[in-house]
Amino acid sequence: MTSLFTPYFRKVPVAFILTFFFFSMMSITLKAQNKPKDETIKINEDCLKCHGQSKYKYNNPESGTEVTKRMYLETIINRTEFYESNHKTFKCTDCHSADYDTFPHPGRLRMESKYACIDCHGGDEAYAKFKFEDIETEFQSSVHSTKHSDDFNCWMCHNPHTYKINARSDEKIRDIVAYDNAICLNCHADITKYQMLTDKVNPNILQKHDWLPNQALHFKNVRCIECHARTNDSILVAHNIQPKAKAVRRCVECHSTNSILMASLYKYKVQEERSKAGFYNGVIMNEGYVIGANRNYYLGLISLIMFGCVAFGIAIHATLRIIKRKK
Repeated sequence: MTSLFTPYFRKVPVAFILTFFFFSMMSITLKAQNKPKDETIKINEDCLKCHGQSKYKYNNPESGTEVTKRMYLETIINRTEFYESNHKTFKCTDCHSADYDTFPHPGRLRMESKYACIDCHGGDEAYAKFKFEDIETEFQSSVHSTKHSDDFNCWMCHNPHTYKINARSDEKIRDIVAYDNAICLNCHADITKYQMLTDKVNPNILQKHDWLPNQALHFKNVRCIECHARTNDSILVAHNIQPKAKAVRRCVECHSTNSILMASLYKYKVQEERSKAGFYNGVIMNEGYVIGANRNYYLGLISLIMFGCVAFGIAIHATLRIIKRKK
């Protein structure tokens, strides 16, 4: 029996079908490559059966009883977040000593050195596009490094068990803003973590920014680093955090055709879909409208022409009235 759609499908080019099949297989292959192996998950479960929950149990050989203890909050690893992170394909012992396989864990492991991002990613061509060497240089110049030295490391902001690239993968600007600002607020809005690095009183973020017009709107739509970090053309996300005295406070820095947002928050947007319509910084309009930064060339030109016509009309009217009076 011949289907109603048979003539249509006969006209579909074979090349189109092959192309669709090729990209479908590529997508499946990439997903498979980014998925942790079953063997890795099984090995990690030896650690997560304790560190993946709020309590752990062990047998006390002295009393012959099973003991239940509370797991310290900072040593609890959320399985879901870990297997969605950048390091989801790693085994725990890729970064931690294999001696953790024994329990109780040897006390000397508490002094174990932690890897920094540059230890694994530096000088590796596979990660060259991320510019880890440039990021390290920028970080060393930031107040986080100069004021806190070795006490402040990559992991203070980028939890290796949960961190995932956001600016290159998320198309929603507000999601990027919320994710990145949460990293800053993890210390600057938590006195217990803030005072691990300093004896100063944790400043009230809202009070310190009470000079900012439409404060809540700014917090939802721009990241802290837009105003508090110096941009660098060679890296995607600025890491050179500046002293508070150098923070951006002038509205025109963002609300202008030379908006700094184009060199920071919107830097990863390589296609300005709306620029063809004559908007300055058209990529910003994919998510919103920034007064001053999204002026339209054609609307500006039309406004000038209309203003010129009105001025010309007034001049003609005034001239005719003068001529009429003289008569």
